[in-house]
Amino acid sequence: MYAFHDEFKQDPELRYLNHAAVAPWPRRASLAVAQFAEENVLLGARDYANWMNLEQRLRERLMRLLNAPSTDDIALVKNTSEALSFVAFGLDWQPGQQIIISDEEFPSNRIVWEALAPLGVEVVQVSLSGPDPEQNLLNACGPHTRLMAISAVQFASGLRLDLNKLGHGCRQRDVLFCVDAIQQLGAQPFDVQANQCDFAMADGHKWLLGPEGLGVFYCRAELREQLKLHEYGWHMLERMGDYTRTDWEPARSARRFECGSPNMLGAMALEASLSLLEDVGMAQVAELIEERVQWLQDGLGAIEGVVLHTPLNPLRRAGIITFSVEGQDTQALYQRLKEANVVCIPRGKGIRLSPHFYTEKRVIDETLALLAQAVAG
Repeated sequence: MYAFHDEFKQDPELRYLNHAAVAPWPRRASLAVAQFAEENVLLGARDYANWMNLEQRLRERLMRLLNAPSTDDIALVKNTSEALSFVAFGLDWQPGQQIIISDEEFPSNRIVWEALAPLGVEVVQVSLSGPDPEQNLLNACGPHTRLMAISAVQFASGLRLDLNKLGHGCRQRDVLFCVDAIQQLGAQPFDVQANQCDFAMADGHKWLLGPEGLGVFYCRAELREQLKLHEYGWHMLERMGDYTRTDWEPARSARRFECGSPNMLGAMALEASLSLLEDVGMAQVAELIEERVQWLQDGLGAIEGVVLHTPLNPLRRAGIITFSVEGQDTQALYQRLKEANVVCIPRGKGIRLSPHFYTEKRVIDETLALLAQAVAG
């Protein structure tokens, strides 16, 4: 196994359990950005061709991470919300058509669909409560349902859905399947082909350990030209770089969604971070995260009054565990943890903890001890 601990030299007083929000960079990402900055100072863009080669390596890493058929299916985007908007405002909607979402979605995967209301499109929110949330969602699909948009892992509860069941169910019903993968990609294996995804998107700044401002958009090849474009520029052309040509057409690949100059600084960092995930291996990453979530679950269960809001079944979660304490004000408890240098966040019904594969057991043990002390008063 790759010796990864040297990649994360965090403040020894810090207890970082907030990867479901914004993650620290590994050392290699910091070095890649520092080298890129120095190159800009000394050489400017003399070696721009090398930068483009790195961008292609980033596409290849993302292709492998999502198990996309080709790099042609991968677009580099600003964030998840932008990619969701490409779908929402790219499809040709008819009045009366419906979109299925859950009642636990992060605003990014709700507001974009509600913004279609002036077109007569209805958003149907479905409860995920009960033993079979996937069947709840599929049962809500009717003759007017055109698309299901769902988060792979719910941001507050940490509930992980069976994307394979949902994807195949949507395909059987002729319903488009759009997955916000931001809370799974980099924490658990993800497969757009096995899960029959039509669209999938994620930011780089959570489990992928990259910077804000750069994410990925997967679009199934057969659907690319069905999405109307609303952004145009030199970078999204099929013959990119032929600046004197007056006739033009959008790129046949997913680059058609990248209208202008790329975020090269972000690409340097994210490509380096993804190389770490590949070195460790996603199966190993998932196993190590589950170990840490289980440590947290066991430790939280030993503290009197703790209520867990994340499923206990490992198959139903990724890297999130959310809890509250009976009789304790959640915001006040969060402030006490924050003052003790525990980096976490209030979400949903409680406080959300989210370790990554490299998180030391010391961090978890110290956090649990501080929490027990805070609860005891």
